[in-house]
Order: sequence, then structure tokens, then C-alpha cells
Amino acid sequence: MPLSAITDPWVRENTVGRVEDIHDQGDGSFVVRVSLGAATTGGEAGQLLNMLFGNSSIHDHISLLDADLPHTLTTEFPGPGLGEAGLRNLVGAPTRPLTCGALKPQGLSSGALAELAYRLALGRLDFIKDDHGLADQAYSPFEERVARVARAIAKANAETGHTTCYVPSLTGNLDQLRHQAKFAHGHGAACVMIAPMIAGLPALTALRRDFPHLGIFVHPAMAGAARITPPLLLGRLFRMMGADATIFPNHGGRFGYSPQTCRELAEAARSEWHGMAPSLPVPAGGMTTERVDEMLDFYGPHVILLIGGDLLAAGPRLTQETLSFTTKVAGHVFV
Repeated sequence: MPLSAITDPWVRENTVGRVEDIHDQGDGSFVVRVSLGAATTGGEAGQLLNMLFGNSSIHDHISLLDADLPHTLTTEFPGPGLGEAGLRNLVGAPTRPLTCGALKPQGLSSGALAELAYRLALGRLDFIKDDHGLADQAYSPFEERVARVARAIAKANAETGHTTCYVPSLTGNLDQLRHQAKFAHGHGAACVMIAPMIAGLPALTALRRDFPHLGIFVHPAMAGAARITPPLLLGRLFRMMGADATIFPNHGGRFGYSPQTCRELAEAARSEWHGMAPSLPVPAGGMTTERVDEMLDFYGPHVILLIGGDLLAAGPRLTQETLSFTTKVAGHVFV
């Protein structure tokens, strides 16, 4: 919008962006600080992202590095429902690091996935989540899969005395997401998972408000398609929209995040910010049991370690390897 075409004094004063600072990085790039009127977001998740990046994301040489959001704006959003304390309460683990496994690959029947869930739960994991590729496919329909997996995990819990929580993956439009969340909760699931960059940030905030007692894990699928720094998007924005736990690729795995990015992301999820409950960071993406001590030393106890394929590769020793993983996490000594 040409500034010369804006004649309304109030609009010029309150909604037109201002360039506050330009810093030359010395390598041909510049860090530019722009202030925007908070009222332009309308207190809505999609419009907030539109104002933060919107058309600017179309320029392939521009990245959104960070955002300093005023308290009056952050309180427009729900924030975590359970937060770290609530997730810990679900599994009866007030202080130690938490553990998570994953059900995959897609293509398995609901019965086969339920059998995997049972064997993983016997290994005393805290959470077992659907792989984000599991949706409502014909080979494992959502309702059939959730019902069978939930029964399998409940059976294992009764045998071990340990509480493992199932985290079904929700997909589809908002009506489908709400239906699936209600169905999952009705079958005993205390948590669900959503990929906000696929389902939409407004869908995340809607689920958070509609199901305040459900834990919500967020998955980073498609989060790399927009040049927004991970600490801002996966750490703070997802947290503000309602995430209780945020999954992200750990350094040294299948993806390219650096140790610095992972540390900043974890701190963005956990640190004090506008009085919100902390979200738990969930480093994942090709992690192995051999890296447990290294990861715990890096992230500390306020974390959920997610290992998927490396456990499933154990085949007939799945339960034994899972139990070895959870025992190793529980027994880690922090220096």
C-alpha cells in the first residue's frame, strides 16, 4: 500500500508499520526491526502469522527471525492447557525426564499397530504417539485404530502398573479434528497430536479452547516450508497457540538443526514468557538409545525424549529394548 494513498491520520499513526532499525551484518544481509500495531492481528492466530510474515514470505531472501509480542497480545491466545506440570501429572513423574515412542510405519493394520503399542507400553514408556503419517487411511481407519491402540495400552498399563498415555494424531478439517479429539478422549486418550502448519494455527487454538483438559503435542511437519526461525515458530508461537509439548528434529539426526537452534528452541518452549505454563521440548528425528545420556546432558530433565524407528528396529526384542531405554532415562544422573 503506497503510504501516499493513506490519508486517514489514525491509520497512519496506528496501523502503518515502522522501520525501527536496520543492522548491516557485513555479509550482504541485514537485520531489520519493524514495529506493527498489535490491533492489526485481531487476536487471531492466522492473522497474527499473516502480519508477522504474510506477503513477505513470498520473497525468497527474507526470513522471519523473531517477534517481540506485547503481553496484551499474548493473552489473546490460550497458551498451554496442561503444560509441563500437567503432562507430568498424567504419567506420575514429577521430576525425571519423560519418554515417548512412535507407532509406524503407515500401511500396517490397526491390529498390527495395537500390537506394537502393547509391546512398547510393556516397556514403560510415558507416551506413545501415532506417527504423523497415520491419518484416516483405509488400512488403519482413525476410529478403529484409536480404539484398538487405546485398549492395548490400557491392557499393558494394567499389567505393569505404569501409566503410558496414548497420543493419537489428528488430521483433517476443523470439524474432523474436533470429532477425532472427542472420539480419542472418549476412548481414554489423555493427549492428542496435531501438525499446526498443515491443519492451521487457528485449528490449534480452537482445539486448545474446546478441549482444555487434553494434552496437545504439536508436530513440525511443513514447518520448514516457511523461513521462520524454529525457536520462534516451534518454541514460542506454537506454545502460545496451545501446545503442551513441541516435537522438533534434534541435532545430529536425520535433519539439519544445529545444537544452537535446538537449545534456543527448547529454551523458548520452557522459559518464563508472559506468565504462560511451559511447554515440554520433544527432540526427535532419527534418535537412538545410544544418545540418551548425551541428550539428557544437553537438554536437562525438563524434556521428553522421543525414539521411534530405533526401538521398532529391535523386532522381537522391542519390549526389552524399550524397557532398557526407559530405565536408562530414569537412572540418568545430572551433573
